[in-house]
Amino acid sequence: MKHVGVIGAGAVGLACAFHLRRAGCRVTLVDGTGAVSGASYGNAGTFAPYACVPVNNPSVFPNIPHYLLSSDSPFRIRPAYVPRMLPWLASFLRHSTAGRSRASSAALATLLLKAQSGWDPILDAVGRDLIDGQECLYLYETEAAFHASRPDLGYRKQLGVAFDLLTQADISALEPALARRFTQGVLFRGSWRFRSPHRLLLQLAEYLARQDVLLIREEACRIETGDEGAILHVRTGAPLAFDQIVLAAGAKSRALAASCGDSIPLDTERGYHVAFQAGEGLLSRPCGLAERGIYMTPMMGELRAAGTVELAGFTQKRSTGLLNHIESSARAAVPALSGPTTTWLGFRPTLPDGLPVLGFSRRSKRVIYAFGHQHVGLTLAGMTGEIVADLATGKSLQTDITPFLCDRFGRG
Repeated sequence: MKHVGVIGAGAVGLACAFHLRRAGCRVTLVDGTGAVSGASYGNAGTFAPYACVPVNNPSVFPNIPHYLLSSDSPFRIRPAYVPRMLPWLASFLRHSTAGRSRASSAALATLLLKAQSGWDPILDAVGRDLIDGQECLYLYETEAAFHASRPDLGYRKQLGVAFDLLTQADISALEPALARRFTQGVLFRGSWRFRSPHRLLLQLAEYLARQDVLLIREEACRIETGDEGAILHVRTGAPLAFDQIVLAAGAKSRALAASCGDSIPLDTERGYHVAFQAGEGLLSRPCGLAERGIYMTPMMGELRAAGTVELAGFTQKRSTGLLNHIESSARAAVPALSGPTTTWLGFRPTLPDGLPVLGFSRRSKRVIYAFGHQHVGLTLAGMTGEIVADLATGKSLQTDITPFLCDRFGRG
């Protein structure tokens, strides 16, 4: 029986472990902080197969001063971090042209529109009690913002994304607790929400333990490959030997990929959430605020307002401005909200072309990459797990992963 080590026990790592075990592999998870402790913990909790338009798109060019200087921008770059990010930012801007952005959207759509198939076996195993089928609603405050979104909506439709356009009256009928400030809405078919992504993923971790998947709490430091297998060097314990290793460590994957000989321009997006106690019943579905860059999602016992993008590395210092932006945006949208109870900061992996890295390392098929999902890691976790299991067991892939291979970045 092939023994596969999976580095990372977030949503993607757990889904990879599930599909590998289902395919007959022996699986060991390795994560220094345990299961579901990173970005998988505090996300917006949406299953978003429509989210095929990445952050890198032509709209970034006129908005650069706003991103750097405005107090109400949902996308911010901490000025002190700019020098370190200059190569990444240059590549990001190159991939924000219309042609490259459209290519990224098309590639991402090939995964997203099949994402449900990867989650179904997981939900069959752990139960669907933490899943709610109410579809996601995207909201626009001004006619100008809605008009500006028309090209992206049209391209989503070309790629197979189904949605309905809603009027202000439609929005109020669906969500009466929303303020009457939203002029247009888009309801995305086939989307849904996790009532608690953290709790569901913990249930998945417990299920995997019952299937003899071992979780080792060690920090992964370096991967070494050879003809006979792969060795994972960890911070404090003895090296771990595997037939193959899956790298699914999210924002922390860059150095481990470099130890395999692959230079990948992975950086970190800092995402925030603000939770409002007893706000769950105010909305029935995830509601995205288009101009403000956040989602409001009813969770168990709270309404979670999550989102924004801050490029500032792994520092733990939180942006008071972004937290205030999230809170004030949520209050403006749902006037009945009570005071916030908790705030959270997490670290998402981000790549300049907006696509994850999937597939073998360039130097060795002993290592499979599964990281860099940015804002759709929860949505694509199951699909990624299916792809990883097929690669590990030598099955033919049902999806072309050429756009996601690590060699797209050239030889570093």
